[in-house]
Amino acid sequence: MTSAKLVQVQSMATLNSDDFDALVVVSHDFNDLPAEITAAITAAQRVHANLTKSVAVIACDAAPAQRLILAPTGALERDFDDVRRYYDAARAAAVAAVQAGAKQPLIWVAGVPQQAAFTHALEASWFGFAQGLHEPLEAREFFGEEVEPVQQVGIVTDGQVSVDWLQAVEDGRRVARDLCGTEPERMSPMRFAEYCQKAFANTSVKVTIIDDKPQLEHEYPLLAAVGRASFGTSQRPCVVRLEYLPEGDIEQTLLLVGKGITYDTGGADLKTGGHMAGMSRDKGGAAGVAGFVKAVAGVQPKGLKVIAELAVVRNNIDALAFVSDEIIVGRSGVRVRIGNTDAEGRLVMADCLAKLTEEAKQEPQPSLYTVATLTGHAALAKGPYTALVPNRTAMTAGYVEKLLNAGELWADPAELSPSRREDFDFVRGRTKADDLLSSNNGPSATTRRGHQFPMAFLHDVAGLDKHTAASAQPLPYVHVDIAGSGVEGGDWQHGKPTATPVLAFAGAFLR
Repeated sequence: MTSAKLVQVQSMATLNSDDFDALVVVSHDFNDLPAEITAAITAAQRVHANLTKSVAVIACDAAPAQRLILAPTGALERDFDDVRRYYDAARAAAVAAVQAGAKQPLIWVAGVPQQAAFTHALEASWFGFAQGLHEPLEAREFFGEEVEPVQQVGIVTDGQVSVDWLQAVEDGRRVARDLCGTEPERMSPMRFAEYCQKAFANTSVKVTIIDDKPQLEHEYPLLAAVGRASFGTSQRPCVVRLEYLPEGDIEQTLLLVGKGITYDTGGADLKTGGHMAGMSRDKGGAAGVAGFVKAVAGVQPKGLKVIAELAVVRNNIDALAFVSDEIIVGRSGVRVRIGNTDAEGRLVMADCLAKLTEEAKQEPQPSLYTVATLTGHAALAKGPYTALVPNRTAMTAGYVEKLLNAGELWADPAELSPSRREDFDFVRGRTKADDLLSSNNGPSATTRRGHQFPMAFLHDVAGLDKHTAASAQPLPYVHVDIAGSGVEGGDWQHGKPTATPVLAFAGAFLR
């Protein structure tokens, strides 16, 4: 479950060390490099005029094993350029390094502009390189270690960064990619839980698996309704609870819920027309939360307590499946009328969020988050960016600004989608028989404010309406929709999971 081992190199003096077999140079300008490297580039440009326009592998006597890999970032001076230029360049270089036969490459991030946007260019290059190296869990289990030949990566740091921190966060991202990217049988709910138990073995994180049917029906009634067609099968639902308690005093507490739909058929409102393919990745929210907690386990921050609940369920269909029009009483006592069974993600998270809301009232400086591949509307509205939908307390207390800034600096960007009165009106019960409507009966992508109103539902179904900014005990809450950012290229069937929002949360809370 661990990523390639990262080794710190203090300076370029060890360039010809036998510890490495390729030099990867990530830069926007290859003119200001050591003479031996510049000479090799100049010689190669005689037969390849556009050599430095894209990733290239050339021979260089000064490089380890004579392999020099150029990873150009492209222009950096435009208003829209950000640190992802380094991330993307290093990601492409990792693929080239593997194809060239390198097994122990050394990364050198050269000539970084002195601009705030590129403060973490070196770190972003490592994370991008690791992203490029990652192969699916099923492939690793089938082929063994040979499918990921690079087991060690060096990085020239000049003492600027903590390699241990980089390793810990990347190990968390690896967990997130594994959990998100696996097919529905390999990562059925209980196998998802088993993976988590192994991932957190011998760490300071306590793992609790709640899979007893009566307990789930009593404590998580909305989740149990979604999983009703899966009880008594190998796909039975569960809740994975992760708890990190730091040494010493607790200064703040993060409480996170992750949507872990291991496969989404749409339920009784069946997905048709080929829209079911890729729904094994509908657990990306729970995967991202688990990955962040894995990073926490590695970093072991002082003063920060983390509690997470992962709602791991398969949205199956059979004679017992829940259907639209049902009214189900959630953990908080709120009566929920089901609008569409394909809007199941908010239902499985609802009771977990209600539970953590209860706990948050006793915690020092608490903040709450739901993370989910929730709506097609978020992908349509935000493209490849995460959508943050906060309540007012989260806005005024600075949590949203913190996440937005961290996302920009750590190559895991998000955009703001404020919640509005229309969202709360949209989910309000229509009769005296119900308090909330889970959703309308149309696709979110064609519904106005389709990724904002689910936050209003989660907010009120969890009891957060009693903890608004004007209340005696306001609780900050941010809904994080990663439907557009969870996989590369928006390809939910084949795209590599991005491990979002691990980097944004790590940059915001683990520095």
